[in-house]
Amino acid sequence: MKSGNPYDLSAVDPAMPLRRQDDEQTMSRPDLDLARTDGDWSGLYQRVRASTLALAAPLSAEDQAVQSMPDASPVKWHLAHTTWFFETFILKVDPAYRVFDPAFDFLFNSYYEAVGPRHTRSERGLITRPDSRQVLAYRAHVDAAMMALIDHGDAALWRSLLALGLNHEEQHQELILMDIQHAFSLNPLEPAYQADPSPVASPAQLAWTAFDGGVVEIGHDGPEFAFDNEGPRHKVWLEPFTIASRLVTNGEWMEFIADGGYRQPRLWLSEGWGSVHREGWVAPLYWRNVEGVWTAFSLAGRRAVDSNAPVRHISHFEADAFARWSGKRLPTEAEWEIASGADCIAQVAGSVWQWTASPYVAYPRFRPAGDAIGEYNGKFMSGQMVLRGGSCATPQGHTRTTYRNFFPPAARWAFSGARLADDV
Repeated sequence: MKSGNPYDLSAVDPAMPLRRQDDEQTMSRPDLDLARTDGDWSGLYQRVRASTLALAAPLSAEDQAVQSMPDASPVKWHLAHTTWFFETFILKVDPAYRVFDPAFDFLFNSYYEAVGPRHTRSERGLITRPDSRQVLAYRAHVDAAMMALIDHGDAALWRSLLALGLNHEEQHQELILMDIQHAFSLNPLEPAYQADPSPVASPAQLAWTAFDGGVVEIGHDGPEFAFDNEGPRHKVWLEPFTIASRLVTNGEWMEFIADGGYRQPRLWLSEGWGSVHREGWVAPLYWRNVEGVWTAFSLAGRRAVDSNAPVRHISHFEADAFARWSGKRLPTEAEWEIASGADCIAQVAGSVWQWTASPYVAYPRFRPAGDAIGEYNGKFMSGQMVLRGGSCATPQGHTRTTYRNFFPPAARWAFSGARLADDV
């Protein structure tokens, strides 16, 4: 590859230092708040796309091709799929656009039935061809066409889809970090993706804020970008509740373990207890106890567990069991949204996604779009639980108080943690 190619990974600074934000570990990336473009769609597009390449820069071609489990995807696939999204939903509308490779429609479609057939998700790691250089050439080809469209095309025809595509790519930036951490954790060498983070400061004193309840409004409503599942804004009834000022810490989780939390069926939902036995859970994902010392694998490699840091890589089942052990419960997503909007709780975003007690279902009057884009969120509204906030791997400016993340209740490879709530 030529060094003059801006999409050549060798031209991207591979350094990915950690940024300290209060007591939270966050990936250092520029603020790409997609709600504030100032009309510079060209610059925003280039920054988001370059940020994705920067995440891949420290990785070898072999690193980028590995798929560690069916739920994860190779980094190379993420680089291609996010490019496929722009090509498929924006560029192909123009009959004059020259498709880079028609075979990529099958290889890099994720789940869009309306677009056509696709390669099996669990076998993405078998796609050794195209190689990494061809994927980068694909990104360069699509980027050149997108820049020409942004600079000279009718913005009314592409603005909303471009905003969706950029937010979609930011979601995959976090998935890249989730997936490579999982892959590296299974490597006997346990390689580090980035530098060792500095110690976390002692957590703030746990406090509780009470809310009277009543009729409140939640959900997105406004001209700024939001995913379709964040609306429509609607009224809900809340009983009086109280919510914790901070997240559950590793130190508190170690107390749960020491008290037999993973051995007491009364604390667990039935399906969760089944997962404990079937999967052999005894601690959060990536934790290991060696001679009485807990360590955890992270993007910085294996390190001693910091008791002051928020616990992460726990499932909804584990969060729910911990809450029951604590004599508390998880907040509903409506309670979380009202509390976060009241600016009375810390660690709202930038540390871990926070499991809620709410199933991922449609809001009242929700209607997905009638085309392929309508498959983005709506068809997954079954068998999943809502997480709120944002993690250390979430791009800055990506989330909002109305943002609804979702995962199956047994999922643990996300940067997921917990905050407690209770009835009043």
